[in-house]
Amino acid sequence: MKKNIIRLFIALIGVIGLAAACGDGDAVSLGQNLPPTAEAAKDASEAPADLKEGEVWEAGRRYFVIKVPNTAELTSPEILMAAEENGHFAENGIKLNYVGAVPTTQTIPSVLKGIIHTNAGGHVNTTISAIAAGAKIMAVAQKTESTERVPHMVAIVKIDSPIKSAQDMMGKKIGSPSATGCSGYFPLAFLRKFGVKDQKNAIEQVIIKETLIEQALRQGDVDVALMHKTPEYFENNGEFRVLFSDYDIWENRGGGTPFYFHLDFIKAHPEVVRGFAAAMAKTANWASANPRLNREITARRTKTDVNSITERYYAPNAIIKEESVTVWMDLLLEYNELTQEVDLNRVYTNEFNPFYDKTSMN
Repeated sequence: MKKNIIRLFIALIGVIGLAAACGDGDAVSLGQNLPPTAEAAKDASEAPADLKEGEVWEAGRRYFVIKVPNTAELTSPEILMAAEENGHFAENGIKLNYVGAVPTTQTIPSVLKGIIHTNAGGHVNTTISAIAAGAKIMAVAQKTESTERVPHMVAIVKIDSPIKSAQDMMGKKIGSPSATGCSGYFPLAFLRKFGVKDQKNAIEQVIIKETLIEQALRQGDVDVALMHKTPEYFENNGEFRVLFSDYDIWENRGGGTPFYFHLDFIKAHPEVVRGFAAAMAKTANWASANPRLNREITARRTKTDVNSITERYYAPNAIIKEESVTVWMDLLLEYNELTQEVDLNRVYTNEFNPFYDKTSMN
């Protein structure tokens, strides 16, 4: 009897070793390749025969799976996660598949190639520029909007810095998260508004990862730092002060970050896009009303310190306002990034948003 038990034990060890050896160097879960549970098998067997590409059947219901990127550099709440947690995607028949981090510069190409279906929210000027260059994308829902208390971006200096105006910035190094997007034009628009000529040559922009910008300012590598933070974040730290925000330049018009889809996807799956816009509208309203909970969802799911995630304000009902697009169109024309205006009907639509009322927007 004892010999049989020993033989059984040795055989079991061999099975475990074989499973581990099949993992290409990674640990393998012994349950990974087991047959599905009876409940899962039953659910799969009941799936309708007309399931289309991109659809799954779970718990007796049809869902469309939208591929989305993980945020490459996490400094703000991820509203897609809040939409999942609150059931706003599920109630619209949508599930998300996070495909991994996608660099900001590769977001639009990834949508065009079908690697992802939509972005995680990018500034509208990149959307406009891509469409002007021939990209077949269209914005369908707004993500953020600026307020005085919660702007999209701030420019900060050391607490004892002599820089206090646009004129004081001339000849200085500006630490920026990117050369394009919002941060590429944010300081130029400030200089322009307050009378500085030839803005691009008036300052030197230094591109630094946002997570490293504070340190660069602290050690004197740059004179001004651009960050996606709120003024409140810096109010009591005694080290930095806010020089200006995007709200000081454009009020609530400049902080628009829309979600967009490929035109072919919109044509093929209009109800999915409609459901996405509806989920974004409900989540935007919830997130603006519950900023701490919104940050905590992202912090918990990404194992990030909640204090490193800044508060965000979201466009009411996720409606895209015309002025949030035209303010950037004008800026791109001003700096010769566009040769002519792009038809707004090519840039965005609110038609998929069930909360959109044309009469209220006039």
